[in-house]
Amino acid sequence: MSWPALPDDRADTNPDGVCIGDERVSLSNGDFADRVRAAAAQLSELGVRPGSVVAVQLVNRVELVVILFAAWRLGAAVTPVNPNLTDFETAHQLRDAGAAVLVSDDRPAPEFDGKYLGIGDLATAFHAGTAADSVHNPEPNELALLIYTSGTTGSPKGVMLTHANLTAMCESVVTALDVTAEDHCLLVLPLFHANAIILSTLTPLSVGASTTIAVKFSIDTFFDLVEKHRPTYFSGVPTVYAMLDALDKEVSPDTSSIRLAIGGAAPMPAELIDRIETRYGFPLIEGYGLSEGTCASTLNPPQGPRKPGTVGTPLPGQQVRIVGKDGAVLPQGETGEVVISGPNVMAGYFGKPEETAKTLVDGWLHTGDVGYFDGDGYLVLVDRIKDMIIRGGENLYPKEIETALYRHEDVLEAAVIGKPDPVYGEVPVAYVALRSGSALTTDDLFDVCRKSLSKFKLPVDIITRETLPKNAVGKLDKPTLRAENRS
Repeated sequence: MSWPALPDDRADTNPDGVCIGDERVSLSNGDFADRVRAAAAQLSELGVRPGSVVAVQLVNRVELVVILFAAWRLGAAVTPVNPNLTDFETAHQLRDAGAAVLVSDDRPAPEFDGKYLGIGDLATAFHAGTAADSVHNPEPNELALLIYTSGTTGSPKGVMLTHANLTAMCESVVTALDVTAEDHCLLVLPLFHANAIILSTLTPLSVGASTTIAVKFSIDTFFDLVEKHRPTYFSGVPTVYAMLDALDKEVSPDTSSIRLAIGGAAPMPAELIDRIETRYGFPLIEGYGLSEGTCASTLNPPQGPRKPGTVGTPLPGQQVRIVGKDGAVLPQGETGEVVISGPNVMAGYFGKPEETAKTLVDGWLHTGDVGYFDGDGYLVLVDRIKDMIIRGGENLYPKEIETALYRHEDVLEAAVIGKPDPVYGEVPVAYVALRSGSALTTDDLFDVCRKSLSKFKLPVDIITRETLPKNAVGKLDKPTLRAENRS
């Protein structure tokens, strides 16, 4: 697969076929190729060359994908920038990545050693004969994407993903999900994240399928988009499915076009998966992965058997193991750190060799996630190593407490964090968002916990709120909750 050549290949094969659209425009294969060539010519005039980095800071829209392929056409890499970042945060990413050009909306550009291209000035018509009329042929190990981590464990780091990483990941997903040219993806996650780029954009485009881009997920418009565009699949985070679950029972959309939905970014309660599948009639396939692994590493097999409560089995071409603190591989059923190997594993962190060496050890990606393989070889995630709470010498995993709370159908969101304690060191505190109209009290929630948790695992406090904080990707934002308990 040559990503720089993909727009031309699609246009040559089926110029009038549907390629990609958003809520404003729909582009055929021919239209998309023309837009990519025009943008590439413009970037070339701004000094973008092989080895350059192009930054793009936009809300979800077709032009973001155009810039992606235009940069690759020139041999450049792309770093997507979260449009919600402050100027200070944006400038850090631009400088760290060494961006030659920033393509953004019409906000003032932060100071960096590069040029600025406002989206309103982006070229849409290509003139033959320019330097961008040729297509760069990348080496497999050439940098394609710099995806910056959220920074919840320190300064954001640039995850280096190569052209070979992207190809391996997409081929793996195509095989696992049986994605064909007949598929149509509805993209609702932010395009500065690997999931939306890989799973919802590159994967369908690589097999001749199409994608419709939503600006963002909205509970008020999601099913309108489903009924209008008739997608065959979409990918969401647990918060998306919690919101779908919370809709009034009278809401009954036509979801017959959807052959499957994908859940990731954080573990989902088995009860939520069951409620979504029962109510909306499509299978919800849970998987697991991270940006450092180019998106996904395990998936519950769509053809079955699927095991809610697990994140499935390793994707084709990847190896997943559980290791102890000494690095030794642990047997089935024993809990340890999840490590991953395969052609999808990142090249490293940009400009951070020491951080890279800590994370990539002898070809294995150390994820920082705790889990085990069950008797059928399905991966069960226990928690993040850094999220573990040590209460008076006892190890507590927040996910176990959250799972206990999720067993009540009125619990839409649950997040457990460690609170400093002068006697025990740390104690667990639970934050819960309830279904609208629920009569559950805090005492009721403690009773829910007591049904499945030992006394020493019970939270010392349960705090109910209408909603819980989320980060830019839609995952529950535990650092914000921890900050509240340390202030």
